[in-house]
Amino acid sequence: MAAAGSSAILRIWYEPNDEALFITFVGGKTYAYEGVPGQLYRSFLAAESHGGFFNAHIRDRYPHRLVKSRRTS
Repeated sequence: MAAAGSSAILRIWYEPNDEALFITFVGGKTYAYEGVPGQLYRSFLAAESHGGFFNAHIRDRYPHRLVKSRRTS
């Protein structure tokens, strides 16, 4: 699991057996992105801007689902 140096992304981790990329955003929601190649994950971690990389290479390109949402009560 890696802490992200981003104003929007809090945490990034990857499950290689499932090719699942997990991203926790600063708002508290965690999403799983399915079918993400390991090389893309490694490039994501190495990117100068995690938010920029996410928008350019992951967002709207891979099926995703909400895994967890922090309660606000």
